[in-house]
Amino acid sequence: MARLFGTDGVRGVAGRDLTAQLAMDLSVAAAHVLGDAGAFAATGRRPVAVVGRDPRASGEFLEAAVVAGLAASGVDVLRLGVLPTPAVAHLTAALGADLGVMLSASHNPAPDNGIKFLARGGFKLSDAVEDEIERRLGEEWTFPVGSGVGRVREAYGEANRYISHVLTTMSAALDGLSIVVDCAHGAAHMVAPEALVRAGARVESIGARPDGLNINAGHGSTHLDKLQQVVVSRGADLGVAYDGDADRCLAVDHTGAIIDGDHIMAILAAAMHGEGLLAKDTVVATVMSNLGFKLAMREAGITVVETAVGDRYVLERMKSEGYNLGGEQSGHVIMLDHATTGDGLLTSLHLLGVVAKSGVPLKELASVMTPLPQILINIKGVDKGKASAPDLLAAVAEAEAELGETGRVLIRPSGTEPMIRVMVEAASEEHATQVADRLADVVRKVCA
Repeated sequence: MARLFGTDGVRGVAGRDLTAQLAMDLSVAAAHVLGDAGAFAATGRRPVAVVGRDPRASGEFLEAAVVAGLAASGVDVLRLGVLPTPAVAHLTAALGADLGVMLSASHNPAPDNGIKFLARGGFKLSDAVEDEIERRLGEEWTFPVGSGVGRVREAYGEANRYISHVLTTMSAALDGLSIVVDCAHGAAHMVAPEALVRAGARVESIGARPDGLNINAGHGSTHLDKLQQVVVSRGADLGVAYDGDADRCLAVDHTGAIIDGDHIMAILAAAMHGEGLLAKDTVVATVMSNLGFKLAMREAGITVVETAVGDRYVLERMKSEGYNLGGEQSGHVIMLDHATTGDGLLTSLHLLGVVAKSGVPLKELASVMTPLPQILINIKGVDKGKASAPDLLAAVAEAEAELGETGRVLIRPSGTEPMIRVMVEAASEEHATQVADRLADVVRKVCA
């Protein structure tokens, strides 16, 4: 059977792939793995879970199922309501909860939903813990009765605790900055505008009227057109955009040019490095970060450590080796001094803080790196198990020798489909396209 947990929890079409029954079963198993009531018997208290969600309509019935499963297993539940994933992570730690649950499918369309579990302290689960939860699905449990059942209460006011936390991490007010914020009709629609206003910015919000069905629809970090238009038409200093659960952030400058995750990490890394705040003078990025980012960091005296694609792998490397800044080109940025996961609001506040403190426009700050042209070709219907075939590796080595230090090749099998991705960066788009097309032909021939 295929593994139930993916790269970011359990996700699928709500009501078909992710049913109320599955949500309840997962929460029961998670209660026993992460908050085993037996382990708390000697202390005289029940384990505690916090549960949050994004505004998707399906989140209402899935939340009810998760809460039922946890309480039936003897776990006390605090219902946080609609909040970003990083807020749930922060509150898991701040409230001393034994586990956290977030219901969201991030940047996916409204029919999808997902369940992410967080361990004590607000960190994402390891593969091994997720496997243990999956293994224990459907076990015969002895459920508590009477005073042993979990109690459920609303804790919607805890959103302010999260807002106050992110604001305390800032070293500069945003007074005078004119900002457009796109909340993707998602989980940040209330907390992000409020936090930005409290930080001193003049704020115009778009994508901040969720109706349960419009999350990510034409708005947010995956649809920047509207944000670009509004920033330019209003003459704003810049704009920021979150995804559905607000664990990522992208930006646009005053001309409407997109500032992606690599640019944001470069700006933050350079600022932290200059203030002596960048741990070990190192930033952690995935293999998909643009070579231009790595060249810029080398020029600035900053080391780049690479991981596999996925913010969880970035976080694991940061925790194990003591780094405090990392992220992905997609806008997942982890500031480990202040958060346990990617946090779009926190990222935007610190990015805006650099603009405010330096007095330098975002467009100029982003010039710290020059992205190289990047061509990505997805070759479908191939045997991804042959991605390391000798003939393909030889073709890659030849391409790398041709590109030298001003280019890069990445061959990556898809984690979910019969597909191999070919990514090539070069000094010119024409050269990158030529090399990528050539390698794609080799993939089709060798991996058929």
